[in-house]
This record gives sequence, structure tokens and C-alpha cells, in this order.
Amino acid sequence: MRRSIGRDNIVAAAFKILDEDGLDGLTLRKVACSLCIRAPSLYWHFKSKQALIDAMADAMVSEVAVAIPAGQPWRQTLLQIAREFRQAFKAHRDGARVYAGTFLATENVLRVGEASITALVGAGASIRFAATTSMDLVYYAMGFVIEEQAWPGDGSMEALGEAFMALAEARFPQCWAARDTWSETDFDGRFEQGLGLMLDGIELHLSRNR
Repeated sequence: MRRSIGRDNIVAAAFKILDEDGLDGLTLRKVACSLCIRAPSLYWHFKSKQALIDAMADAMVSEVAVAIPAGQPWRQTLLQIAREFRQAFKAHRDGARVYAGTFLATENVLRVGEASITALVGAGASIRFAATTSMDLVYYAMGFVIEEQAWPGDGSMEALGEAFMALAEARFPQCWAARDTWSETDFDGRFEQGLGLMLDGIELHLSRNR
């Protein structure tokens, strides 16, 4: 008897393979095998691997900006959205890489954009500034998590650190003075610091244009 496989089943199976093998190891053939179906059966739902990745990217952000409190100040709204993006990307191996390079016109993506733009326009921003800033917020979270998820946990940074430290000590005094910072893994703190700087810049822009 032929199995009935829906899009949600395929996306769920793809996430399982993503978590096990990473984005580079994700293939339609592996997804099909995990569902005990033939690869051509997947093409009824997804014409290509990119189409599947697009669906995965959309699913990842399905909970972002769902619960924005009414009347919440713009800064808190952008903080909430950025933090929720980061958590969504971190929920899966290579999650940020899955989202990078996708251009989606979906309910989930437009909802997030609407929330960011509405918050900024309500604070006095132009529609153009609000729209570009909403994209910049996503880029920051996505780029940060790409680096965060790429951080090696196998000690390979130690060898790089020795070469780095030797060169810094010999020729780059400011890098040498900051040497203890390079090996820090407080990603939460660094994310919040960078996000705070971005929001401070937005606030300055808003104050200048009131």
C-alpha cells in the first residue's frame, strides 16, 4: 500500500537529517530514504533541494513575532524579534545557514517584517528606514548565529590561538592587549552587546529626525 507523505512530514524528516549531518549532508535522497519512499515521490512536493530548504527556513521562523504585546515600545519589540530569531536559528544544526540566502514571501516572514516595521514607524521612522532596519536586524542575528554555530568544539582553536598570539605579540600590540577576548565563548553576552549597539544607533537616528 502506497504511503501518503505530506509536506510537513518531509520537512520534519529533513530537519532530523540536518541535525545529524548538517546542511552539506542534507539531500533529497536521504530524506526519501528516511521516509521509506522513493526520491521521485518528493518532487511532487518539492521540485529541488532549494525548495525544500525554503520550506525549512519558513518553518524555523513560524514562532517568531507571534506574540508581540500590544503597546510594547519599539526597542523591546526589536529586542524580542532579534532574540526569537537567534533561538529559532539555534534550534537546528546549521539553522542560520538554512535561512541565509532564502527569499521567502510567506505568512511567517511577512508577519515578522510587519511587526518590525510597525514598531519603527510608530516611533517616527520613515517607511524606508523601518524596512531596511528590519532586514538589518535579521542579518545581524543570522550572521551572528552562523559564526556561533561554526565555533569548533574539538580544540582546533588552540593551535590557531598559538599562531595568532605569537603574531599578535610580535606585530599587533592592540590585538595582543585584547588577547583574552578572542577565546571567550560568552555568545549570549556578545549577542546582547552587539544588539544593544544596533538599537542605540536606531534610537539616535530616530531622535535626530523627530
